This record gives sequence, structure tokens and C-alpha cells, in this order.
Amino acid sequence: MTKATARHILVASEEQCQALKTEIENGRDFAEVAREHSQCPSGQQGGELGSFGPGQMVPEFDKVVFSADLNQVQGPVKTQFGYHLLEVTSRG
Repeated sequence: MTKATARHILVASEEQCQALKTEIENGRDFAEVAREHSQCPSGQQGGELGSFGPGQMVPEFDKVVFSADLNQVQGPVKTQFGYHLLEVTSRG
């Protein structure tokens, strides 16, 4: 089974999500932004979610994680939890 590792940032609004994505694209460190802004407990680990397989995350999350290019910030991705920025760090 395919496994992926990813990190994410979870915020309440699409506007905040887009603003943080712009900061990261302009050179800000993803992990630093996650620690400062993510509403998910994973934010304290720089947004790291560890390793997981298809179906272990919500469908909107899975779709991006198992199709997006590696090491590129994706989002905003809307789920029932809020808006996410995702970065897939490995897949195999």
C-alpha cells in the first residue's frame, strides 16, 4: 500500500490560509508558520503528520496528498476542520 508523509497548517479562514501560503512562497519557513498559526496540535511539530496511507485522512486531504507534487505547498484545501496548507514530503 502507498504511504505518504506530509505536513500541514490548519486555519479557520481561506483568506488567512492564502496569506500564509504567500508568506511561505516568499521564503518563510513552513514549520515556523505552522508553529505560529496552525490550529492543529501538529503545529507544535512544525505541522508534521507522520506517515499514513489512503483513507486515514479526510477525503479532501487524501486527494491532494496522494496526487500532488512533492515538496510544494498546496492549498487552501477546505475540509470539515477548516482550511489547510499541505506539503507532501514523501510518497511511496
